Amino acid sequence: MSETPISRFPVPEIAGLPDDIRTRILAVQEKSGFVPNVFLVLARRPDEFRAFFAYHDALMDKPSGLSKAEREMIVVATSNANQCQYCVVAHGAILRIRAKNPLVADQVAINYRKADISTRQKAMLDFAMKVSLEAYRVGDADIEALKAHGFSDEDVWDITAVASFFAMSNRLANVTSMRPNDEFYMMGRA
Repeated sequence: MSETPISRFPVPEIAGLPDDIRTRILAVQEKSGFVPNVFLVLARRPDEFRAFFAYHDALMDKPSGLSKAEREMIVVATSNANQCQYCVVAHGAILRIRAKNPLVADQVAINYRKADISTRQKAMLDFAMKVSLEAYRVGDADIEALKAHGFSDEDVWDITAVASFFAMSNRLANVTSMRPNDEFYMMGRA
């Protein structure tokens, strides 16, 4: 395990956290076998932690026209464009598991245009990248291009919301110097 700090800001002790936050962190630890560093880094501000994870869960866990793997593709591709090591590594691990494909996360992170994904998924990622990096340029033609691939208005909203939320998350992770847990690197590879 790494001895490098997980954040440039102070990280609270789990025992001293509010009950609801401590309970959530311990449940994640029980399920995954470790505490993802994002939980510890963001726990320093309990109200923001609650708001962050409420929105995260609303986007990533709800029924949607996008599969959970497709939502993770959006996170991985846009996080790479935003140079967010934490999100590429952590969500790359989740993508490997959700897609049941140990190669797709690396392909999507490096160059989704050459990844072994569908034309529809590439169109989704083209749009997500535009939202993440140049949202001011999104226009009706971009929406129509997605609809031509079978995406509904709700799907377009979901793509937009996931890309936007993780653009914010990428910035928090980069400024805090959030370090990916060592455990993420091998998840879903074997």
